[in-house]
Amino acid sequence: MRTQNIYLEHANITVNDLQEAIKFFQTAFPHFKIRGGGNDVREWVHLGDDNTYIALNQATQNDLKIKKNYDKVGINHLGFVVQNVEEIANNLLMNGYKRDFSKQVEQFRIRDYFADADGNQYEFVQYLSEIPEEKNSYTD
Repeated sequence: MRTQNIYLEHANITVNDLQEAIKFFQTAFPHFKIRGGGNDVREWVHLGDDNTYIALNQATQNDLKIKKNYDKVGINHLGFVVQNVEEIANNLLMNGYKRDFSKQVEQFRIRDYFADADGNQYEFVQYLSEIPEEKNSYTD
C-alpha cells in the first residue's frame, strides 16, 4: 500500500457569535486571516492561512451552550500541531480564555486544551521529537 500525504484542510463549525469565534482563532493563530466569506443563507467566513482554514458559520438559531461529554456521540475536540504551545496558551489566557482540561507535559509532547465561547474544545500539541515512534508513543 502506498503512503499518501494526507492532511485536514478545514473544519466547518457553526457558532453562536461569529465575531467571537474569529477572535478566538486569531488569538490562538494571529497569522490566520479571513480568506473569504459571504452572507447567502447565513453569514460565514473561511479563516486561516494558505494551507488550512476553519469554516465558521453564524448560527441562525441560538442554542444553549452544552458542555461536551466524551461519552456522547459527536466530535470531542480538534487538535492542532503547533510550534510553541506555551505561546498559544499564554495568548489565550491573557485574552480571557480558560483551559478546558489540564495541560499535559509528556516526554515527547506537550498538550494544552482550550474551549471557545460555544464550549467547542481545541487541543494544541507541540511535539518534542521528530521521530515518529516517539511522537506517537502512548507510554508516558
